[in-house]
Amino acid sequence: MKRILHTPLALLLRRIALLYAVLMGCRVVFYLYNARLLGPVAWSELGQLLTGALQFDTASVIYADGLFILLSLLPLRIRCRQWYQNVLFWYYVVVNGLLVVALNLADAVYFRYTQKRFTADEFFFADNANSLQLAGKFLLENWFLVPVAALLTAVLVRGFGRRIRCESMLRSGWLYYPLNTLVLALAAGLCIGGMRGGFTRMTRPITLSNASLYTADIGKANLILSNPFCILRTVGSAGSVRYRKYFSAEDLPRLFTPLHYPAAQPAVDLGNRNVVVFIMESMSAEHSAYLMPALYAGREQQGFTPFLDSLMREGFTFRRMYANGTRSIQAMPAVLGSIPSLRTPFVLMPQSIGPSRQLPAMLRERGYSTAFFCGSERGSMGFGAYARSAGIERLLSREDYEARHGTGDFDGYWGIWDEEFLQFMGEELSQTPQPFFAALFTLSSHHPFVVPEKYADTLPDGYTKIHKGVAYDDQAFRLFFDRFGREEWFRRTLFVFVADHVSSEKFAPETREYPGNMHIIGFMYTPDGILRGGVEEVVQQIDIMPTVLGLVGNRKPYFAFGRDVLNEPQRPRWSVSYDGQFRALTGDGVVVVDENAPADTVSGSAAQRLQAFVQQYYAHVESKNYTVDD
Repeated sequence: MKRILHTPLALLLRRIALLYAVLMGCRVVFYLYNARLLGPVAWSELGQLLTGALQFDTASVIYADGLFILLSLLPLRIRCRQWYQNVLFWYYVVVNGLLVVALNLADAVYFRYTQKRFTADEFFFADNANSLQLAGKFLLENWFLVPVAALLTAVLVRGFGRRIRCESMLRSGWLYYPLNTLVLALAAGLCIGGMRGGFTRMTRPITLSNASLYTADIGKANLILSNPFCILRTVGSAGSVRYRKYFSAEDLPRLFTPLHYPAAQPAVDLGNRNVVVFIMESMSAEHSAYLMPALYAGREQQGFTPFLDSLMREGFTFRRMYANGTRSIQAMPAVLGSIPSLRTPFVLMPQSIGPSRQLPAMLRERGYSTAFFCGSERGSMGFGAYARSAGIERLLSREDYEARHGTGDFDGYWGIWDEEFLQFMGEELSQTPQPFFAALFTLSSHHPFVVPEKYADTLPDGYTKIHKGVAYDDQAFRLFFDRFGREEWFRRTLFVFVADHVSSEKFAPETREYPGNMHIIGFMYTPDGILRGGVEEVVQQIDIMPTVLGLVGNRKPYFAFGRDVLNEPQRPRWSVSYDGQFRALTGDGVVVVDENAPADTVSGSAAQRLQAFVQQYYAHVESKNYTVDD
């Protein structure tokens, strides 16, 4: 038994486990130092916080010690020699003393002043010429952290086990190299999964915003994070908040402001209705014969969304609704927070972890229950983390569905089939206290464009690969309405339908280029028919939040880059996006702004207002604040 504990693998596991303990010790110091800012930690939330901390600490350990792990497991006989172990010792102590102990303790001080963790911005893009002087000043003021750092480093020194003699179980024989190579390969796979935050195809590499998956509190999300993860994960996006200041602080809000002060008497007041938002995967406007009748004139198949078309005829339709981005992860903040993504998807930016009051949070303040539904695995694609940061309480995913209905409805690729998951959503909403806010992200109309076998011969093949999947989702919505349409909660709900982006499979010639390649389905529907009609002017995803707030009678000021379509005629009627240049589609055409060009000289022009929009966006990203109190 003793010999097993002295093998290179056992010694590595011992040393990695010690790093987790040291990181947790740093986190305890971080909390104690910032307890007033972070507030008390309840026993009920401790489990989630520790689960999140384990995920980010795993990434930090691999970032700091990936080379150490490789050197420890190389299938070479020299790895147990004393000089080789000395190399491992000094790497372990020096690198982890700096990247784990020193950085995370410095984080405790830095967070008190900035309410954020150290990222690449502070290391590679600091503008202060007196950074070293400031560091020395903070060190003197917080001298008591020096012995704490010395103690934790001493734990690393002692725990390394320098006096333990390294012994391989296989000192000779042909099995030595293949067996140890297999161990190295398995360790490499585990490290890749640890850095990414999971092993499934739905797992996107974790970012700082993933901490919100474990807590809705921004401060405690920072408690979950650790370094060197925060620094190394933000190297690619550091400095992206550098932008051109076209206008002075006095002129800027006159041209564009994200601060909204609602009218005392809105055009339509639906009161405290339930709000359900369906974010539909790849629902291009070209799928709808109602939105694009000329496209289907004389064709055998008259569109692929007959049920959604029937709702648009009876609801409030945005005939010229445009996406603000081209990726699903860009749609979430656009629809729920009225925050677009320009150069970089907003949720992937370290600055996205900042104070905000998005649609779910504002409705929650008014007593709404809040939930987010997505049939993929919990935490996949970053949807759940963003939903939590937007103020949503309950996250329901594939795991919740399968706990109730079993595992037979997995589509084999992304998650639960949309038909079954929509039914599950309705079951949950039937038991949810009213008023409630719920959002659902559909999955099935996505590559590889498959539908359940039972519908393979009954749904239309269409003109592109996606059309059968679109017809399937349209049918899934019809079945949802058929089952729950007579329930009381359903009759007093405002339903919002909006696509995340245009499909990669394009049919109409005009959808192959801008602005047609951003034209999506978007409309609102009330079962009692109180909200009918529509608008012909340009509308964008970031207009959803302000318009919903106006409809449910919000009177409080709020932060949003979009406009209330029904109550803010003075705001620009456009759709803003980025494709190498900042651009806006207006009723008069397309306005393009080169970020290196000077401010437009035509007072009040669309170009000036677009430049002001961009400046406001990056100013708030820079300040990491998305509230009216910034």
